[in-house]
Amino acid sequence: MPATSDPVVVCSGLAFAWPDADAIFIGLSVAIGPGRTGLIGRNGSGKSTLLRLIAGDLTPSRGSVSVTGELGYLPQDVTLTAGTRVDEALGIATVRAALHAIEAGDPSPENFARVGGDWGVEERARATLGRLGLGHVPLDRPIDALSGGESVLLGLAAQFLRRPGVLLLDEPTNNLDLDARRRLYDAVGSWKGTMVMVSHDRGLLELVDQVGELRSGEVRWYGGNISDYEQAVAVERDAAERTVRTAESDVRRQQRDLIEARVKLDRRVRYGQKMYDIKREPRAVMRTRKRQAQVSAGKHRNLHIDRLDDARKRLEEAEAAVPDDSEIRVDVPEAAVPAGRTVLTLSGLRIACGACAELTVRGPERIALTGRNGSGKTTLLRTITGEIEPADGEVRLAVPARYLPQRLDLLDPGLTVAQNVAARAPAATDNQVRARLARFLFRGRRADQRAGTLSGGELFRAVLATLLLAEPPPQLLLLDEPTNSLDLASVRQLSGALRTYPGALLVASHDVPFLRDLGLTRWLRLDGELAGIDPL
Repeated sequence: MPATSDPVVVCSGLAFAWPDADAIFIGLSVAIGPGRTGLIGRNGSGKSTLLRLIAGDLTPSRGSVSVTGELGYLPQDVTLTAGTRVDEALGIATVRAALHAIEAGDPSPENFARVGGDWGVEERARATLGRLGLGHVPLDRPIDALSGGESVLLGLAAQFLRRPGVLLLDEPTNNLDLDARRRLYDAVGSWKGTMVMVSHDRGLLELVDQVGELRSGEVRWYGGNISDYEQAVAVERDAAERTVRTAESDVRRQQRDLIEARVKLDRRVRYGQKMYDIKREPRAVMRTRKRQAQVSAGKHRNLHIDRLDDARKRLEEAEAAVPDDSEIRVDVPEAAVPAGRTVLTLSGLRIACGACAELTVRGPERIALTGRNGSGKTTLLRTITGEIEPADGEVRLAVPARYLPQRLDLLDPGLTVAQNVAARAPAATDNQVRARLARFLFRGRRADQRAGTLSGGELFRAVLATLLLAEPPPQLLLLDEPTNSLDLASVRQLSGALRTYPGALLVASHDVPFLRDLGLTRWLRLDGELAGIDPL
């Protein structure tokens, strides 16, 4: 529970499960106070479900939710009805209509009642839109032509205009370009009420006052922003690993004690048998001593076995307390590109959206492709792979290339992970496929999971494994917004894997911390044409 004496959101004993699925929450209790709260956790841990329960979009099977003040909620997938005007999406259409009617000479009480005291609603709306980079969008304009990122910003503008006491945001930076993200950061940084954000965006999480990590149906709280959280987790990991080492040492000691006890007991038994055989004492006395020795030996042996079992249990508990930060290993030497070798050439290229590009990629270059939403980044990547014909100019690929799209729909959902990889690498044996998949954390039975049952992070790893293990291995990897919808642990795994990838990279992304982590050689902005830019 956050360190607050004045909780604004209180969840008590929540229980929830999706139909035909395991329970997500069993008796979850959470209290959230004023300020900005970041809610993080692995894909599938229930972050979005918790927001929906708080928002009333879902009903718990047990427990209760209490919210003090007006509640605002912006879901991950913002859907706006076709034909809706901007002012309707902002929730101010009725007030605007009443204002205009009064200005046109209709002083009816109904119009004054609708306006209330909000005579400056249009100015507030335009100021809010301008603050979020939508100042060019008229209030009377239909929303049909808005991009996905603009739809998110419009939804945010509607919430900021309402000024709810409690605002819930679910992955608000998805589909936002760099400029839009900066505007969102500014708006979040100035928010005065209670805000709860589910996000994997490090820039956004640096603005929070506290971080809640959702794991195994419980929330653990950390004061400060994401950097403070990571420092605290590092300290916890060190302590947990020390506990594991202590527990391992105890297990080894108990094993030694058990062996020594067995040796001593065996000696006593042999000595007792010898005394019995030579019959130095009456037989009845000897039988009694033999039974006593056997009982004593059994108790002694059981005592050491119990101690060993306890030590092993403590070791299991200590190991479970260590966070699982397993790393993906991309060991594909065939994907290596010699320095100076030409990998890709774009000559006089004009793509379908009208943007132009001149580009030469040599050797294992690592290039970031940035640009505003709608500038043509995805179209350029699909043109390079041959999925889309160029409007003009030429694309020359000199090496095998693979494209990872935003929609991870490259796998057959009815096949297992191993079968999907085998389909792209027909010359590989089953043992070879499984050995390679182990590097992507699909070990043992995990490789036999059907692709359609994987979580978001697992699906991403499976798609990446399928692309990188295909024959021939790609020497150029094209990635389109690869961190969208990935949790922080999966983003760390991805960046670690790409740092070890020996081929060339062309990555379209708005996630600046992720891009910086790749060891980039060039940053390129697509804005009508490709041009080099300084690192952000």
